[in-house]
Amino acid sequence: MRYSKSTRYALYAAIEMAVADGPVTVALVSKRFRIPETALAKVMQALVRAGIARGVRGVGGGYVLTRPIGEVTTLDVIAVFDPPRREGQCLLEDGAPANCGEDLDCRLRRLFDEVDEQVRCTFASVTLATLVRRPLAAPLRQPQ
Repeated sequence: MRYSKSTRYALYAAIEMAVADGPVTVALVSKRFRIPETALAKVMQALVRAGIARGVRGVGGGYVLTRPIGEVTTLDVIAVFDPPRREGQCLLEDGAPANCGEDLDCRLRRLFDEVDEQVRCTFASVTLATLVRRPLAAPLRQPQ
C-alpha cells in the first residue's frame, strides 16, 4: 500500500504540531523532516481547509491543531490527501461501479473491500496522541 507524498508530509506535520507547545512553522517542519517548503506549505493549507489545523498570524505564528491530539486520527489526516476507495468500486475500471456478477474480478473487489475496511478501522483507531506517546522503557533482562 502506498500513500502520496502529501499524505506522508501531512502526517509528519501533524505529529510535529501534536508535540509542539505552540505554533509550528513550515520552515521548522521542512528542515526537521527534509521536506520541500513549497510542498509542505500546500499541505498545511490543505490541512487548514480540512479543519485539522489553523494558521496563527504574527511573530511566533505558524500552525496548530484545531482539536486535542486525542481527537485527531491518522485517518483524518490521510483522508485529506488519499481518500479511501469507495466500497464496491470496480478494480478494473477507474471509478466505475462494479457490475461483474460473480466473475473473478468481483471476488477480488470483495477482498479489496475487506482489506480497505480493516485499514480504515486501524487508521481511525490511531490518534496523534497514540503516535506521540513515548514508549515505556523495556524492562532490563537479568543475566542468566
